[in-house]
Amino acid sequence: MKTWRLPPLSEAVAQYVECYWFLEKEPHDLSNRYPKLNPDPCAHLIIATPHNVFDYAHKEERQSLCGSHWIFPHRQTFTMDHSSPFSILGVKFRVGALYSLFDKDPCTLIEQVHSVDVSQLWGSTSCSPESLLVNAAERSQQLSHRLDTYLATWIANSHEDRHSQLVRHILQQLDKGQTITEIGLSLHRSQRTIERSFIKVTGLTMKQVHSMNRLENLLNYLYQLGEAEINWSDVANKYDFSDQPHLIRYLKNTIGQTPSDYAQNRDLTIDVYGDFEYL
Repeated sequence: MKTWRLPPLSEAVAQYVECYWFLEKEPHDLSNRYPKLNPDPCAHLIIATPHNVFDYAHKEERQSLCGSHWIFPHRQTFTMDHSSPFSILGVKFRVGALYSLFDKDPCTLIEQVHSVDVSQLWGSTSCSPESLLVNAAERSQQLSHRLDTYLATWIANSHEDRHSQLVRHILQQLDKGQTITEIGLSLHRSQRTIERSFIKVTGLTMKQVHSMNRLENLLNYLYQLGEAEINWSDVANKYDFSDQPHLIRYLKNTIGQTPSDYAQNRDLTIDVYGDFEYL
């Protein structure tokens, strides 16, 4: 297995893109064949060659597609079919970024996985998946520069308005752990105003984004611990749950597993593929 993650070098691109990442599952890799993708408020552009088939399943729903595709923000856990070797390049966009880049209502994209022609999206035949993925594992810096170039051209046509500008400030405050009331006071806006703009730009409520961000932080923490090292009471306290039953309900609602089940299964992407540390 080969992985890497890099931030964009362009400041203009970094306003909309959090990072680029790469994952290659090799034929001899015996890791979990059906890892789960945890809820995520960010959209990911997955760049892959047309012969790669990808399946995303949740309960009775299943989406199957070939090649490059979007994974839009999702509030539920997807189970993926990674039973065959593959090589993919990913672009992780910031929360709400697609509002300024797409002429679509973000609410209509939630929970969706859509095929995409990357060359058409970025208006360049030189950015085909085949050309981007050749020796991608060894060319991380070069690829980061190329992606910056393609994305900068696309981003030049982005639009900003009072809603996107307000949400950018809201997200900064949300990252600091402020409550909705505190954010409204610091930005001199009513709770109704900030919630309305937030949903318009992200397709999600502030509470949903906060919950997903907390889940990611919690999973990153658990990834560093063995099953015997986990003290769920300490975890509940560390991540501001009222008590251990509150944590149990939270994990069952977000990833469909109790804490003990998750500790045994370790079947989310971070457990299967690691933390994708920045180079």
